[in-house]
Amino acid sequence: MSAQTSHHDGDILPTETVDVAVVGGGAAGLNGALMLARSRRSVVVIDSGTPRNAPAAAMHGFIVLDGTPPSEILGRGRRQVRRYGGRVVLGEVAAAAPAAPSADGDLRFTLTLADGRTLAARRVLVATGLRDVLPEVPGLAEHWGHSVVHCPYCHGWEVRDEPIGILATGPASIHHAWLFRQLTDDLVYFTRGTGLDADTRARFAARGVRVVETGVEEVVNDGDGALAGVRLTDGALAGVRLTDGAFVGRRVLAVATRMQARTEGLEDLKLPMEDLPDDMGRRFASAMAGTTEVPGVWVAGNATDLTAQVGAAAAAGALSGSHINALLAAADTDAALAAAQKTTG
Repeated sequence: MSAQTSHHDGDILPTETVDVAVVGGGAAGLNGALMLARSRRSVVVIDSGTPRNAPAAAMHGFIVLDGTPPSEILGRGRRQVRRYGGRVVLGEVAAAAPAAPSADGDLRFTLTLADGRTLAARRVLVATGLRDVLPEVPGLAEHWGHSVVHCPYCHGWEVRDEPIGILATGPASIHHAWLFRQLTDDLVYFTRGTGLDADTRARFAARGVRVVETGVEEVVNDGDGALAGVRLTDGALAGVRLTDGAFVGRRVLAVATRMQARTEGLEDLKLPMEDLPDDMGRRFASAMAGTTEVPGVWVAGNATDLTAQVGAAAAAGALSGSHINALLAAADTDAALAAAQKTTG
């Protein structure tokens, strides 16, 4: 396939049927596409351009690439996929029709993009990622990915020794507290109506974790008069205002978000879904190498493994890509054999 690029840095959508359509242009989708393209498969990545880690200044916890901006990693990945003939098309999938059998007995999926363009593919790799759902606390979302964080392994080193607050969202937040306590001696746990048993309270006390049970009213920025005599960068997170009017100064807030797999446009494929315990999130169900109960459809990355960091998501995409290629090779051989027998018969 050619990698002709249009003015908006997206490749032209092919009119012919391709081997694999990859829905999602993050680490999992691009690495899956890379494996397929290097196996001389025709592959198209449909990239909405809205990666989960877009607000982050850098990606961490992945050897060699640690500290690299996410946009740089994805840009490099797109170039590498194109180097082997893959295409990266900018757009969003609005509909995905269930597979229909073709004349050769193989599967054919049809994806329709939001602008009306369509793509036919023999197999589909879903790598749409997830959406982090934050608690509805005024002022919280504007700091997401900077002073409001969720992953101690992604952002922990960068916020070490800062006054950190845990905004509890459920039982998972207790585990969150132990991880962030490793990073700072100044940790406050805002219960926000969630329960704490006596054992947990004793453990918090032993580790010097302060518990605040008054409700959180809003996140306060510098410039709002919260810190008398202390001047932070304009707009920086200064702390939280409680429902009784008290202010608790914090420079960083950690939140265990509810993680929701991105399913938009894929509903008609009827991929099975799973709920995580304690209302932590909802994901696509998958088995070995990202296979699903729907023949011809694989899932990789955060859409099915909600806690996977970039390295794990990329590895999952590579495994799915190699599995798809292997099954396509078997299908190609079956078709060739059937054609040969028909000719000789």
